[in-house]
Amino acid sequence: MEQNRKIGLRCFIGCIADGHKIIGYTVKETEFLEGDEAGIKSVTAVIIGENAYGYLKGEMGVHRLIRISPFDAGGRRHTSFASVEVLPEISDDIEIEINPDDLRIDTYRSSGAGGQHINKTSSAVRITHIPTNIVTSCQSERSQLQNKETAMRMLKSRLLDLKEKENKDKIEDLKGAQKEIAWGSQIRSYIFCPYTLVKDHRTNFEVGNVEAVMNGEIDGFIEAYLKSIVKN
Repeated sequence: MEQNRKIGLRCFIGCIADGHKIIGYTVKETEFLEGDEAGIKSVTAVIIGENAYGYLKGEMGVHRLIRISPFDAGGRRHTSFASVEVLPEISDDIEIEINPDDLRIDTYRSSGAGGQHINKTSSAVRITHIPTNIVTSCQSERSQLQNKETAMRMLKSRLLDLKEKENKDKIEDLKGAQKEIAWGSQIRSYIFCPYTLVKDHRTNFEVGNVEAVMNGEIDGFIEAYLKSIVKN
């Protein structure tokens, strides 16, 4: 499963390290959930580095993957979707007013790295903002307090993003909107079969070397997207 975990991270956050020109970024996994039957249900990570959000915000959206599934004994072609969300981590000087009564905080045993201590105690924290149904969680830190602080920072970032999108003055006025993860809503397609192609449907930028893209060579896609929003 550890190998699948690393592959999932490479696919979903673009493998900011190996081979990518935006080097020096630190990728810290804060939450990892296995799929109900196979694969990965969700991964949350913090990417630390200069202009990280500016470069990677264009990766936000639905990504479509077409391949021969390794989980299908019949070797049939499958289409899967992954929703990627990219948010800046807000600084401590930005105040976000959150009613404590609107929060549900759950603790559970971590399944991530951190040694025996982290698995024997309920150190992982999950925070639910009830009005918007936004959920953030962290299990990578060694103490419950540290995990709670990280999860709260992520929650504030998501609420601030939602607030700006909906142009609301108070967090209590926000209502979460779930984007449909389905055919026709994708921003980019990764096709392994019957031919190899990666195409961004917003900019029409495409390359034929799918493996290179999955290994982190997404510079062309990033640059094409940034140029397109400047023109617009």
